[in-house]
Amino acid sequence: MSKRAILIAILLVSLGIVSGAVLVSGIGSSGLFADARITFNTEAPVDPSASVLELNQAFSDVAQRVNPQVVYIEVQSEDRRTRESPHPFFNLPQREGEPNIRRGSGSGVILSDDGYILTNRHVIEHAIEEGIMVTLFDNREFTARLVGEDQYTDIAVIKIDASNLAAASLGNSDEVRVGEWVMAVGNPFGLTSTVTAGIVSAISRNIGILRARGGLGIENFIQTDAAVNPGNSGGALVNLNGQVVGINTAIASNWSGTFVGYSFAVPINMARTVAQSLIRHGKYERGFIGINISDIDAKKADALGMDVFKGVLVESVLDDGAGKAAGIVEGDAIVAVDGKPVETANQLQARVGMRHPGETVELKIWRGGKYITKSVVLKGRDSDEDEDADTTVRIEKEKVDPNEPVTLEKSGLTVTPLTDEIRERYDIDNGVWIENVRRNSPAFEARLARGLVIFEAIRKGERVEINSVSDFNEFASSLDDGESVLLRAKDQAKNTAFFPLKAPLH
Repeated sequence: MSKRAILIAILLVSLGIVSGAVLVSGIGSSGLFADARITFNTEAPVDPSASVLELNQAFSDVAQRVNPQVVYIEVQSEDRRTRESPHPFFNLPQREGEPNIRRGSGSGVILSDDGYILTNRHVIEHAIEEGIMVTLFDNREFTARLVGEDQYTDIAVIKIDASNLAAASLGNSDEVRVGEWVMAVGNPFGLTSTVTAGIVSAISRNIGILRARGGLGIENFIQTDAAVNPGNSGGALVNLNGQVVGINTAIASNWSGTFVGYSFAVPINMARTVAQSLIRHGKYERGFIGINISDIDAKKADALGMDVFKGVLVESVLDDGAGKAAGIVEGDAIVAVDGKPVETANQLQARVGMRHPGETVELKIWRGGKYITKSVVLKGRDSDEDEDADTTVRIEKEKVDPNEPVTLEKSGLTVTPLTDEIRERYDIDNGVWIENVRRNSPAFEARLARGLVIFEAIRKGERVEINSVSDFNEFASSLDDGESVLLRAKDQAKNTAFFPLKAPLH
């Protein structure tokens, strides 16, 4: 075969191969793999109303604006625990091999463009030197120093050396209303810049996490159902205007220590007042009236003859306190401070606790069937030595002279005359000594206890002195069924308190 014939044969074979490939390709694209060409549906099945779209946009706008205003805080602190920390809101794992150092994380809110940051005290508590590390939204890291802390509100301020920061806008927590939308911004479980949403579930909530501090802890929390978890402490609770209205502080939790539906925030008005004092003075100087107080319920209000069923009852007045100087007496019912109503004891503490020693507050008081006003110049505390003072009722179990005891069967009380020993021990001249309180009785439910001396009662706003067992028996017999009274009693530590009971007593 000639060279020309060989070249022609090669050319024909090559053309055959190319034609076959094209043919196969055509068959695959139009036949075997035709189903790979799928058209996806991208049309929205629902056309939301303009108001829904506006709400959705509001959440997005707030998140975009607030995220740079909230920082991530990592803390190395001294491990002073003798047991697991009871606070369910702060993640504190301990690294193996370093038994004296705890590592935890939390959140903070930027207060100023030059680096002041608001957080919770329990986030930075016992931090070692240079043990507070702050990470900004743009991932820059700074070592922070502690400016000041206040154990009674769980508020602290730290400072980083930075400038031109995105400072938060602070709202007015007094205007927060139950049912309004709020958003929680923080760093749960180290998941930085996490945003959740919910509504305000309640205001002026007292959950008892600060009560161990000698009764001086101020709890006036905003309760929400926005999801928060360990690491959210110190983060922002914001309204849909993008304003911070609270500092997320605690959660209601079960054994797991995680969110189960309710979270609690320190109102920003209180947090701001404390922060200003911490920045200026390094500590918070809080004003005190010098009274022991309790909530007023329907029974107490009825006994006081009040026309409302909310307020704060003055249980006792400190001898050297501001209240004593202003003429406040035991049995007064405080219903307003500076023209603003107060319905609970923690609300009164919060209102007064935002004022400083030397400032004056106006108290609206129900006394003897009418309202009066008292001006109180607040005092400070000399020291914190008594912060863990025992304020519980002491139950004395020593036997006393059983002469002429009286048992009020329906109330569950057994009382006896005072002995000379009791008069001297309790520093009291009149009254009856509680010898026994029957379990699950009305007196038991009212928290009356053996060892108390009942020396006074309030009925329809009028005070009745209890001098003897016969006086007490006569007073109990004179009550109308369903009538509420307040029994005033004194314990061995000379503390006094009121106890509500409803007739009949015997």
